[in-house]
Amino acid sequence: MMMAGTLYIVATPIGNLEDMSARGIRILRTVDYIAAEDTRRTRKLLSALDIHTPLTSYHGHNELEKGEALLQTLVGGKSIALVSDAGTPGISDPGTRLVEEARGRGVAVVPIPGPSAIVTALSAAGVPTTRFTFVGFLPGKRSRRRVLLTQLAALHHTVVLYVAPWDVAKYLPEMEEVFGDRDVVLCRELTKVHEEFRRSTMRALRVWATREKVRGEITLIIVGEDAG
Repeated sequence: MMMAGTLYIVATPIGNLEDMSARGIRILRTVDYIAAEDTRRTRKLLSALDIHTPLTSYHGHNELEKGEALLQTLVGGKSIALVSDAGTPGISDPGTRLVEEARGRGVAVVPIPGPSAIVTALSAAGVPTTRFTFVGFLPGKRSRRRVLLTQLAALHHTVVLYVAPWDVAKYLPEMEEVFGDRDVVLCRELTKVHEEFRRSTMRALRVWATREKVRGEITLIIVGEDAG
C-alpha cells in the first residue's frame, strides 16, 4: 500500500528575507511541489533563495478545484509545501480547508513555523499580550463592520487586526465612535526598511491619517481599556 505524502505548512518572510528559517529553506528545496497563494511573489522569493522546486498556484479563488488536485497528489505519495504571500499560511490566508481535508484523508501535516505579522507586531508594541483577540481584516460592508466593532469594544483585552492602507482613514472614525479614545498602535511595514510603530490615541491617529497618505502593510493594535 502506497504511503501518503506530507503537506508542509511553511511560513515565509513578511518583509526581510533573512527571516526565512533554515528548516523552511530545506523543506522548500526537497518537496515535490510548492503550492503558493501568488506564484509571482513566491517565485521572487525562491529565486532569491536559489530554490528551483516546481511551483503551482493555490489561492482563495481556486481552493476547491485546485485543493482536490493537491490532495490527490498528496495521497499519491508526493510531498507539497504550502506558502502564502507572506507570513504563515492559514492565518488570514488560504490553507485551512486544505489542511482539514488532508488530515481527513490520512495525510501528515507538518508546520514549519516562522514569521507572523500578528506576533511580530505584538512583541514590539509594548502592550499587554497575556490575552488578545485577532480578527484579521474587517468586513467590507459598513453594517457588518459596525456589528463586529461593537462586539470587540466590549472586550477588555488587546485587539489585533489587519487594515489595508487605503482603508485606514475610512475605518478610524468608525473605530473611534465605537471604542472611544483608546490607545492604539499602528504597526507598518514590519521587518522592512520603513518599519514603523506609531503609538497614540485613537483620535490622534485619526487626525494623522487624514493628513497623511498611509502606505504599506498595516497591523493595528487596539489596547484594552483595562490594560495598564
